[in-house]
Amino acid sequence: MKAKSICSMLAIASLGLCALASATGIIPEPNANAVPYATKADPETLVLDARMAGRGIAISTMHIPVKPGPFTFVYPEWIPGYHSPAGPLADISQLKVSAGGHPLAWHRDKVDMYAFHVVVPRGVHSIKVRFTMLLNGGTSTRATPNLAVITWTRAFFYQNDINYHHYYLKASIILPKGWGYSTALTTVSRVGQRVNFAEEPLTYVGDSPLFTGRFYKKVLLWHEGDAHMWLDMFADAPQDLDVPAKILAAYKNLPGEALALYGTRHWYNYHALLSLSNKISFEGIEHHQSSDNRAPADFMTNPTQQLLGGDLIPHEFSHSWNGKYRRPWDLQTDNYQIPQRTDLLWVYEGMNQYLGDLLSFRSGIRKPSEYPQYLATLYSQMATEPGRYTEPLIDLTTGAPYFYMTGFGEYPSIRRSANDFYTEGELLWLDVDTIIREKTHGKKSLDNFLHLYSLPKLTGPITKPYTRADIEHLLYEVCPYDWHAFFQRHVYEVAKLPPTGELRRSGWRLVYTAKPNPFISAAERTYHGDFQWLTYGFNIKAGVLSDVREWSPAWKAGMAPGMKLVAVNGQSYTPKVLQYYLVQAEHDHEPTTFTVAQDGWVRAIKVGYFGGPRYPHLVRIPGTVNMLAKIMAPHAKH
Repeated sequence: MKAKSICSMLAIASLGLCALASATGIIPEPNANAVPYATKADPETLVLDARMAGRGIAISTMHIPVKPGPFTFVYPEWIPGYHSPAGPLADISQLKVSAGGHPLAWHRDKVDMYAFHVVVPRGVHSIKVRFTMLLNGGTSTRATPNLAVITWTRAFFYQNDINYHHYYLKASIILPKGWGYSTALTTVSRVGQRVNFAEEPLTYVGDSPLFTGRFYKKVLLWHEGDAHMWLDMFADAPQDLDVPAKILAAYKNLPGEALALYGTRHWYNYHALLSLSNKISFEGIEHHQSSDNRAPADFMTNPTQQLLGGDLIPHEFSHSWNGKYRRPWDLQTDNYQIPQRTDLLWVYEGMNQYLGDLLSFRSGIRKPSEYPQYLATLYSQMATEPGRYTEPLIDLTTGAPYFYMTGFGEYPSIRRSANDFYTEGELLWLDVDTIIREKTHGKKSLDNFLHLYSLPKLTGPITKPYTRADIEHLLYEVCPYDWHAFFQRHVYEVAKLPPTGELRRSGWRLVYTAKPNPFISAAERTYHGDFQWLTYGFNIKAGVLSDVREWSPAWKAGMAPGMKLVAVNGQSYTPKVLQYYLVQAEHDHEPTTFTVAQDGWVRAIKVGYFGGPRYPHLVRIPGTVNMLAKIMAPHAKH
């Protein structure tokens, strides 16, 4: 939490007093009131030398317009899309500041670690700031010998306390020899390995990541007049770009389905940027005219990867409307230093999780007939979390900056995590969709709400904020109902079960049987897991317990996360061995003996579970309308 300075508390605009505060190492709380020195006619310039990107390094050089006297430049802290103070300070190295060829002394602020102070000599109107950007610092890998993910907010400093809509930056990049690139930024010229982009407001540059690599393929998914949508893929190996025609055809359906869903467009040309690498972690970050998507090497060639993660690009594409164009009022900040308030992420991310999945099924990336099994998985996951008995969903969205940054470690089901408002958000908004359909006798749906929500029909990449009251009012226009009480019950109060009415309302009911769920089985194979959450009460990843469900048989027996599963009833553990004894215990009613190793100790633990395999499924309620089939069916002409 930032300490308030005298300048901010008394709202004194005196340049002298605030300059004194900077000189003494204490700056006011972030605001956007400063006069920007970087204008369209005289922008800040940035040259990113990425020729060593394959080694995980890039050199960033800026010329920042200034005026003589104390000056503060800052490194982006609150990055849109990350919903947390995620600016990677630890990835800045070898920082140098100079003016007119002479070095300038700089020092970091003692309170705000993202702020840096210098005193600009008389007669100087621009300072040079240079640093080495570590692309693979901390726990984040963004570059391999064959490709790199360039996020501009990691590459620049800028003048403190300006409004980034009115502060201009002109960026350039020097690429490794033979590498291609893609970005939503407008290319002005290319000379050899250097690419120069148009000067743009800082917010637009920061919102336009660049992917570059040796092996790449750009696929036009859709166009209408001067508007286009591209899928731009960058891979570690060329064979990972050989996308089967069937998978590619489904992605070509995506733009039409999204445009039919919203009925509007707020981008001119959209680039779905996709890295295909086993060294770069799975990720998806939304931007207005592009998206930063990172997936395993075989993501576009392996149908199982599409089954499990096929919502990645649809989710981020949907964010162009829901998150970038329409955005919670308290997430709409005027620079990267002003803290974001995330309480409405149950709309921003929760609704978008539903819409991203919906688009993946409507487009054919996944089969619409598979959605009931997917939904059963989501519901069973959220319904068996012990943490929901004490933490309402609103606590997770309000605390999202904390949960995104530190919400890892043991017992995630007791603590709950940021993932919950995505997963439970899907159940919430499916519930909304089915209520509208039921009460209007199928004449209206959430699609009608989205058409109102995203008006007017066509704009450029602008932002239109909303409040909770706005959302409830628009829903009421579509379907009169007490939406305030609905959200109060499911979001703002402790709910011992996730939204449930959507199952019955859509013509389905939840059952648990010994038949494997295809989504759970695919996840177990792909991520080396063993899902025994609904049986013994634990999950296993690579042979180690990742979580234990409170008050489950395993919990009562004393099992804990971090234990390595060595043997089951004396046999070396494998998923097949555990499955055999799981079935056996149902018949002989004998406890299962697990041999576990932890912190140098080995011991045997007997777990008394006798219910056999248990997987979630949805089955049809006879005589009802299959509403899920109607929801997930294609809505655009293909």
